[in-house]
Amino acid sequence: MNGTNLFKIALRALANNKLRAFLTMLGIIIGVASVIAMLAIGQGSKKSIQQQISEMGSNMIMIHPGAEMRGGVRQDPSAMQTLKLENYEKLSEECTYLSGISPNVSSSGQLVAGANNYPSSVSGVSMDYLTIRQLTVEQGEMFTENDIRTAAKVCVIGKTIVDNLFPDGSDPIGKVIRCNQIPFRVIGVLKSKGYNSMGMDQDDVVLAPYSTVMKRLLAQTYLSGIFASALTEDMTDEAVDEITTILRREHKLKETDDDDFTIRTQQELSSMLNTTTDLMTTLLACIAGISLVVGGIGIMNIMYVSVTERTREIGLRMSVGARGVDILSQFLIEAILISITGGLIGVIIGCGASFMIKTIAHWPVFIQPWSVLLSFLVCTVTGVFFGWYPAKPHPDCSSHPHQKYLFLPASLQTSQKSLQYMRHHLLPGDDFPVKPQLLLLPYPA
Repeated sequence: MNGTNLFKIALRALANNKLRAFLTMLGIIIGVASVIAMLAIGQGSKKSIQQQISEMGSNMIMIHPGAEMRGGVRQDPSAMQTLKLENYEKLSEECTYLSGISPNVSSSGQLVAGANNYPSSVSGVSMDYLTIRQLTVEQGEMFTENDIRTAAKVCVIGKTIVDNLFPDGSDPIGKVIRCNQIPFRVIGVLKSKGYNSMGMDQDDVVLAPYSTVMKRLLAQTYLSGIFASALTEDMTDEAVDEITTILRREHKLKETDDDDFTIRTQQELSSMLNTTTDLMTTLLACIAGISLVVGGIGIMNIMYVSVTERTREIGLRMSVGARGVDILSQFLIEAILISITGGLIGVIIGCGASFMIKTIAHWPVFIQPWSVLLSFLVCTVTGVFFGWYPAKPHPDCSSHPHQKYLFLPASLQTSQKSLQYMRHHLLPGDDFPVKPQLLLLPYPA
């Protein structure tokens, strides 16, 4: 029997049981849609975190004074004085894997502008700080190298500072703000970046020349830390090794001595968050994958019922010459049609659900093509297997390779005498299988 006829017979069989076919298909639809939506949410969260880290500077390197642990006692890095301006200058001169480097000193206090005040901190940095942290001056300008040499009392402020110190909407450029009684003239306003993934306000910032903060506000000669940026994200490890070598040499540390500084990179944070999101995505995918398995079991159940209910049809078709492979192919085609159609509908619903989640709930959603292909492939394989298994030939039916079998429903079974007569005359001396619902009668091919 050719494939076209088998396809038509399968379509007709599904059309005769529309509701049953739809309910079977529903399991596949829900499974595929769930997998796509769950993976989209997980991948969207991962992509959102990576984007936020990239905005902070994905190749940023942070150097802080003091070791992580010394003698079992954890010390406050701000109380240590292991990083000097000389260290910053040496790193700036000798490091070949860095695209930018900036010292960092910070002083907190109350910012005052006229009758308005706001608690914040002033960070003393160099001009490279903008590149390292991927900040942009929206109004005005950044302070210059000359401002750093002369310890000029100028600053660049963020959007949050502007909103709190200048609530009337006036232009802050040229205005004077005070921090711990020290006046700073505003020469620039940074472009707003909002909150990061940690919930920190990235616009609550005041940048000033590091020399001004060290001399005017803190009266100290050591640094609170050093910020640097590797040439590329892939060169971060080489840059860390280079920084470690130079600082150990400058601090005259022996090979047996521990580092008196701590180096952190954004890669560590990115790796930790990616591991968490990957775990969450895997968990969501496994939960959604259960729906696919349940849908496959539904297909198998329906195929079992279909084979049992259609024994008369099967028997008649085999009596007129249909082979076992034709019967198997028919049920396989039915299962494949159910799984593929359900898979296509599930893909559409899954993509639509992801779009609605993004639009209504404002969750980060990202649909990857491989997730759609994977879910569709799984549902197809599931449909083929669970359709083949119930329809595979019974072992009893293959005991006589040169015989064909006539399938008769049990309701048509006659008396014991008639049964003995059929056994004697159809295939003398040979047994044939009898099942509770079926009577399988072998006859010569």
